[in-house]
Amino acid sequence: MTSADQFDSRPRIAARLEDWMHSRRAKRAVARGKTPVVIPYIGYGTTERFRVLGRVLYLKPSTREHTRLRPDVAAVSRVRGWRTFTSVYVPHQPVRVLVDGEPVGEVIADRGGVIDALVPAALTPGWHTVALQAGDGEATEAPVSIAEPDAELGIISDVDDTILITALPKPFVAAWNSFVLDEHARAATPGMAVMLDHLVSEHPGSPVIYLSTGAWNAAPALSRFLARNLYPMGPLLLTDWGPTHDRWFRSGQEHKRRELKRLAEEFPRIRWVLFGDDGQHDEALYHEFATAHPDRVAAVAIRQLSVGEAVLAGGRSKARLHRTTSGVPWVYGPDGATLREELRKLGLL
Repeated sequence: MTSADQFDSRPRIAARLEDWMHSRRAKRAVARGKTPVVIPYIGYGTTERFRVLGRVLYLKPSTREHTRLRPDVAAVSRVRGWRTFTSVYVPHQPVRVLVDGEPVGEVIADRGGVIDALVPAALTPGWHTVALQAGDGEATEAPVSIAEPDAELGIISDVDDTILITALPKPFVAAWNSFVLDEHARAATPGMAVMLDHLVSEHPGSPVIYLSTGAWNAAPALSRFLARNLYPMGPLLLTDWGPTHDRWFRSGQEHKRRELKRLAEEFPRIRWVLFGDDGQHDEALYHEFATAHPDRVAAVAIRQLSVGEAVLAGGRSKARLHRTTSGVPWVYGPDGATLREELRKLGLL
C-alpha cells in the first residue's frame, strides 16, 4: 500500500471508529431508558411536496423545554446548550410523517440521525404543522412553510458575518457554534432584520431560507437567535461534520453550492436575492451561481465587513469582478439600512 493509499484510508478508519464509539454510547442510552425522539427543524416546500428536516436523538420521553417564543423555537429547543452536542443520535431510524393526524409518508434518518427528505403532499400556501414520529415514541411537531405558487422572489441568506456577528477568528467559529451554542454571545448585524422583514412584506408568500455551513447541533441556538432578534421565520439549511468514508470533514462550500442548485430546481419560477458577506467564500459562490443561472437571481447583496471583522474572517474575498459579469445586479453595504436603500434603488423594495 502506498503512502497516498494509507492517507486515503484514514478517513474511513476514523468513520469506523466514530461508528464504534457511537454504538457503545447508544447501548448505554437505551439502558438508561432513553428512546428515539425527533427534534424537528423548520421545513419548506411547494403546494405539491415539502422538505422535512430534523434529527433523531435518544432522549427520555419526559425531556421537554417550555418556551413562550415562536413555535419553531419551542420545537427545536427541547435539547439545549451543551446537550445538543453530547446527545446520542439515532442512525437510519424510520420516521413517520403525519399531516392533520394522517400519515403521508415515511422517511429514514441518515448515518448521523439527520432527517432530510421530500414528502409528497397537497398543502395550501402558508405555514403548516406536521408531526414526526420515530417508532412508537411521541410525535413532535415541525413547522413547514409552503410558498405561494405564483411567488416570483425568494430570499437566501448566509448566517455568520451576514446576519449575525461572532467576534471570533474564523477557525474558531465552527468550534464555538458546536460547543458553546450561546446565542446571547452573538450580536445581530445592525438593520438586517428590519431590511429582511421589509423585503418579505413587499413580497408576501416568498420563501426565506437561511443557508449556513454550521452543524445541525447549532440549530437550537441559531433558531433562538433569529427569533430573539426578530428575523423572518424560515428554515435553516445546515450541514453535518465529522469523518465520512472518503474524507475527514464535509465541505461547507460544497454544501452551499449543492443547496443553491437544489433550491433553483425546487422553485423554477423564483428569482432569488442572495445575501452574504465579503469574507472568504460567499462572493465566489454567488458569482458562480449567478453566472450559471442569471435568470434565477434578482440581486446579490453583500455585507461589507469592518476592518476588524475582515481580520477575524481571514481576509476579504479577492474576487471583485461580480458587478457586471453575469448581468445580475450586485449591491454592497456595511449594514441592513445601506443594503435596504440599495435594493430600493433596484425596485425590490
